[in-house]
Parts: sequence; structure tokens; C-alpha cells
Amino acid sequence: MRRKDREITDFNEMIEIIKKCDVCRIALNDEAFPYIVPLNFGLDVQGEQVFLYFHAAMEGKKLDLIAKDNRAAFEMDCDHKLIFRQERMDCTMGYASVMGRGTIETVRDEDKYEALKILMRQYHGEEFNFNTDMIKVTKVLKMTVTDMTGKRRDNT
Repeated sequence: MRRKDREITDFNEMIEIIKKCDVCRIALNDEAFPYIVPLNFGLDVQGEQVFLYFHAAMEGKKLDLIAKDNRAAFEMDCDHKLIFRQERMDCTMGYASVMGRGTIETVRDEDKYEALKILMRQYHGEEFNFNTDMIKVTKVLKMTVTDMTGKRRDNT
């Protein structure tokens, strides 16, 4: 990382940033160009291992690409604020971000309910009752994060 003064190396600090985000972009391998898609996600941390959960339709391009190559990169960001410095007549952007890599697998049918509870927790708190009829027509994906980095520019 070029700007070491903005690098976040503390695991818990990266987790706190992830908890504040509402979109995770994943990049998949697709022939000549990467395929990037923004997704809702859920976070599960077991010790120092991070898992991200996503939901999808039962078929589609991202599922086809994952079936061919399950390696993926991800990025998420939050705390955006335009910083205008009158005295210098310039501006920049404040933010916090986490990006990384991992592998994606399909969650087994018998584990979908628990995985979707993790996903719902990102947006609705600890417990949220949802329509379980949707489970049978929803594909659930799990990314096992192999590495991640964080970066922040304070809003000053």
C-alpha cells in the first residue's frame, strides 16, 4: 500500500468498517475483463476467520462465473464525506474501506436458513423474522476470506 499513513492493519477495526457498510462489490473472473457486481451481504466472524454471505437468484451470470472459477475479490466502503479545503482551493474525499480476496461456495440447502439470518443481521440487527418460503428459490453463497486490507482517510 502506497499510503501507509492510511492503512488499517487492526483486524477488529476492519470488522467494524465492514459492519458499517451496506454493499459489498465482488469481482469475478470473466474471460477478457473482470465482472463486478454490488451485493447485499452478511458478515460472520469466527476467531480471525471472516465469512461473507450473499444471496442470489437460482441462476445467472455470477453463478456461472463462480462455477468456472470460485476465486473472487471484494471491496466495500463507507463514511464518505467531501472535504473542501478553502485555503488550498482543493478537495478530497474522506472514507473507510476494506478489500480482500477469497473463495466462494454455494451454501447447502440445510444451511441456508442460518446463512440468511447472518445476512439479515447486517441490515436488521440480531434477529429478524423473514419469509422462509423464499429459501427454496434463493441461492446462498459463502465467501471464505483469505486476506483483506483496510484503508481510511479521516474527514479532516
